[in-house]
Amino acid sequence: MSLIALFGALESGLIYALMALGVLISFRILDFPDLTADGSFPLGGAVAGVAIIAGFNPWLACLFGMVAGMVAGMITAWLHVKLGILHLLAGILMMTALYSINLRIMNAPNLSLLGEPTVFDAVSQFGTPAKIAVVVAIVIVVKLLLDWFFSTETGLAMRATGSNLRMAQAQGINTSGIIILGMAISNGLIALSGALFVQTQGFADVSMGIGTIIIGLAAVIIGEAVLSAKRIFWITLSVLLGSVIYKLFVQLAMSSELLRDVGFRSQDLNLITAILVIILLVLSGYKHKLVGKRKTKQ
Repeated sequence: MSLIALFGALESGLIYALMALGVLISFRILDFPDLTADGSFPLGGAVAGVAIIAGFNPWLACLFGMVAGMVAGMITAWLHVKLGILHLLAGILMMTALYSINLRIMNAPNLSLLGEPTVFDAVSQFGTPAKIAVVVAIVIVVKLLLDWFFSTETGLAMRATGSNLRMAQAQGINTSGIIILGMAISNGLIALSGALFVQTQGFADVSMGIGTIIIGLAAVIIGEAVLSAKRIFWITLSVLLGSVIYKLFVQLAMSSELLRDVGFRSQDLNLITAILVIILLVLSGYKHKLVGKRKTKQ
């Protein structure tokens, strides 16, 4: 793998780490299987792209994209907790609706940002390592804010809601409000990731969110395998590591001569991702079984 490819994998891995943190909140903390991610990721990119072209500051455009993602997450949660729609179906409905919404926002299937200002302009003269440093700073700030939030009363209530909904309700926690808040934060982070992604790629595309949820799950699973922990500081750190490792794995796979000989090409990225996630899930299942057998013997 070349140095350019390595830097590219690190950059995209860190950007997708924000999305993976969002997936962590919905799937692991809230136990809410949310497929809105495939729509909120391009939503953040579309809103940020349109805002930048309209003349807004790129940082402010990222904030707009994040807020749009939060609204999408809140609607998904509202469909579930207020209208009684199954959470999985609510996510599918919102993801489907967002495809049309993103088309309306961009007024086209894709949007070029070439020549437009980005959050990386101030350090662009220093090359890719400087851009990576900017993304690292953003990711660290988000991670620390999440660590702080989940140590607050509201954050602890959110973790309790995901662990045992009925018990949380018995303790007087407004679980409906907590789920809506959690889904807003989750999809806000996913949309923020999309807003940064389009600025590194130079374009926004309505289909760029396909497979987003799979990538997020892969990052979470890899992170859990690498750094298994119960404290929230280490849990969020494991997700960041998982996202970077995942992107490095994919880059290695795509540059593998063996896979090329077998017949895999660059357009098979989502297929490779799905296969990787299946392997990780199977290995994770075996790991839990082995741990269970050891505890039984003890």
